Parts: sequence; C-alpha cells; structure tokens
Amino acid sequence: MDVRISVDQIRLKQNLTDAGCSNRTIDEITGMCESGNMEGALHLMKKDRCRLMDELHESGRKVDLLDVLIRVTEKEMKQANK
Repeated sequence: MDVRISVDQIRLKQNLTDAGCSNRTIDEITGMCESGNMEGALHLMKKDRCRLMDELHESGRKVDLLDVLIRVTEKEMKQANK
C-alpha cells in the first residue's frame, strides 16, 4: 500500500469523524473511496451534510424559542418591578 494513500485515508477518516459522521458512514465512505466509487462516497457525504443541516436548523428553532421565552420573562419582570 502506498504511504500517501494511507495518510490520505487517515485524514479522510479524521475529517469525517470531526464532522460528526457515524463509524458506519465513515467505513462506507472510505470503502467507496478505496474502491474508486467517488460518486457513491460523494453521495454519502452530501447525505450526511443534509443530516447535519437538519440538526442545525432544529437547534436554531430551539434557540429562537428560548429567545422568545427570555424576552417574555424579562418583560414580565420589568412590569412587576414598576
């Protein structure tokens, strides 16, 4: 095995891990890359990106809800102190 390929595989696995991919997804993507199925690997990466974006949007909605509760609570506290 070529050292460059080995280093690239290590970097790929680390990047996928850092991106929050599951071990199963990492194994599937790296396996596809090793076999030359770059289209399949790209598809899985895009699929996981969509999952992360869904999580991001859900977190954003939760932050928005907390912001509303904070504003309402602060407003009520101001009115109670008058």
